[in-house]
Amino acid sequence: MPRRYSVVCDDDLGDAVEALAREYGLTEQEVLRQLVRRGLETTDDGGNDEPSEVLGH
Repeated sequence: MPRRYSVVCDDDLGDAVEALAREYGLTEQEVLRQLVRRGLETTDDGGNDEPSEVLGH
């Protein structure tokens, strides 16, 4: 079953999401969904040794 989350963004981040949605003909919700999915993929063992700001590593 789908879950619903709420995201609060500052103006700069909101503008970036809005611009991506416009550029690719997507809804802002779909842009956020894809960004979260992509971010989660990079936290998996994908060989990225850089610290994760999200997970505080």
